[in-house]
Amino acid sequence: MKRVPAALVAIRALCGPVLLASVLAAWPGAVAAGLVTLALVSDVADGILARRIGVATEALRRADSIVDVLFYACAFASLVVRYPEAVRAHAVGIGAVVALEVARAVLERAKFGRVAAYHMMSAKAWGIALWLGFCEVFLTGRAGILFEAAIVLGIVADTEGLAASVVLSTWRHDVPSLWHAFRIERGRRGVV
Repeated sequence: MKRVPAALVAIRALCGPVLLASVLAAWPGAVAAGLVTLALVSDVADGILARRIGVATEALRRADSIVDVLFYACAFASLVVRYPEAVRAHAVGIGAVVALEVARAVLERAKFGRVAAYHMMSAKAWGIALWLGFCEVFLTGRAGILFEAAIVLGIVADTEGLAASVVLSTWRHDVPSLWHAFRIERGRRGVV
């Protein structure tokens, strides 16, 4: 039972390349949407199970974060291949999300020596929005309000994560929000 969360992370790691392969093979969009759904379910389940059975280790949380990035990179590449017009139409918003992701990674590597694994509430909301947005495009062939909401939530989540990385003086995992980051830092400094 203790290996199930890690197995779920591994399943999500496999979903990315399989998703890209399905798009390259021109399988129906429902297959791509199904893989995005499987990835979301595995992401939610691995965290819940890891906490319940007491294996929510730093290593598992970091692996979870890395696999999330890799999966969504494959999902994005799949959109570029199959629906390039949807990507072009939202290039500015997508560029903002990518720039924030890169800025976070650079700051966190420089400051902490590794990328953060905060698992913030805003990032969880973004994950759900990404699921809806990717499914919308794969099932309808167009990027509508759900895809646009995913971009906006991505900007919000990455801005909050970047701010938390500025606020925190040491690496932490599982920081639910920027407010929690401030509380953690105040507690570390002994400020009440």
